[in-house]
Amino acid sequence: MTRANATTKTRRHERRHEKENCFFFVLSFVLSCLRRPGAVLATVLCLLVAPASAATKAIRAGKAIDPSGKVITNAVIVVDNDRIVSVGTGAPPAGVEVVDLSRFTVIPGMIDVHVHMTYFWDGAPGTRPLGQPRRPAGVTTVLAAENARRTLETGVTTVRDLGATNEVDYAMRDLINMGKMVGPRMFVAGQGLSAGRDVPVDPEAFRQLAEARLAAGSDWVKIFGSRGSYQSVDTTQTVPFEAMKAVVDAAHAKNHRVAIHSYGPSGVKDAVRAGADSVEHGIDLDDETIAEMVRRGTVWVPTIDHNRYYVDARDEFGFAADTIPPLQAYIEKNLESTRRAFKAGVKIAMGSDAVYTMFGQNTRELGWFVKAGMTPAQALASATTIPAALLGQEKALGALAVGSFADIVAVEGDPLADVNVLINKVRWVMKGGTVVVDRTGSR
Repeated sequence: MTRANATTKTRRHERRHEKENCFFFVLSFVLSCLRRPGAVLATVLCLLVAPASAATKAIRAGKAIDPSGKVITNAVIVVDNDRIVSVGTGAPPAGVEVVDLSRFTVIPGMIDVHVHMTYFWDGAPGTRPLGQPRRPAGVTTVLAAENARRTLETGVTTVRDLGATNEVDYAMRDLINMGKMVGPRMFVAGQGLSAGRDVPVDPEAFRQLAEARLAAGSDWVKIFGSRGSYQSVDTTQTVPFEAMKAVVDAAHAKNHRVAIHSYGPSGVKDAVRAGADSVEHGIDLDDETIAEMVRRGTVWVPTIDHNRYYVDARDEFGFAADTIPPLQAYIEKNLESTRRAFKAGVKIAMGSDAVYTMFGQNTRELGWFVKAGMTPAQALASATTIPAALLGQEKALGALAVGSFADIVAVEGDPLADVNVLINKVRWVMKGGTVVVDRTGSR
């Protein structure tokens, strides 16, 4: 037998062996499904929601905005699997798929550092967002995938979830990371730590609760340091400095970070003094607190727009008419505090505090930031480089840079001239090298 004939015979044998293996794999799968009928539905659902595997591709953009805000004209960004491998100009590499976004400007995927992804409402007649019947955690996980999809459509490819029950946020984070659910990359806090009304707070108990949250799988620890939520703008502080400090020290000892909610100035002051990595909400900040935030590098997430949402959605929630003027007054105080803090040099990050029907409006906070004195470029930084550093992900997120995740958003217009381009004109979104939104009209 000649060498050629032997090689041919070997290849035929290998192909036959591969077909036999495939046959037995399919047979085994079918038999397992017959034994466990639920597995059929689960497998089909996974196939439906899992994104296709990414391939090496070159993205040709009319303009690209690099981490410093510099504009690169006729940019070519090469993506290999889930990472950016080059950013430049000129011809794309030979033999790779080319994505033509030459009509658009591309920016890094944006980051929303304050959401509640698991808060879902389907708008069923006779129901309201608050007071819905309790659902099993598994049902909520599936339904909340709609919130995740709407978030991606805004160009937000990463979120920090600051409060969920029943570990549903853990489940969503893990399913997204496994490729079994389509959604933004999630950093989660589990259930926030809170104190009841007029109940003494034990710092040691709070420390133990924080360690338990981290042991359960939280990336962050969230403290509700004051009252205030939904239609209430009560600023009463509920968690004292000593408990805040105990939690921050415990989390930092384990290389985790802490976010503290405070609607009022006293809670913000104590949160900053305690070493919180970020402070959420807040009004009437005094000069001393602002200066301390600058000194420590504390990131402030003012969430101005979330109260605008409650005003607009008052009929959905069934809020009483007399709750609306206090919400509007809080918005103005929140905006003024943001203006003063930004002028002083406080790092400010975009957080929507999105719940229920607010998903899909995640980036409207950027419009308030421009009203507070930011340029559109500075507003973009509040949604990219600043939150990436807050998450400890500055080398992986928030920039069109070699080695970063291939989180890339195409917008129609000039986002450095008009912030509304970032809010209303997202046309294409890639997350981790996979296209998850395409409204370019090219399909």
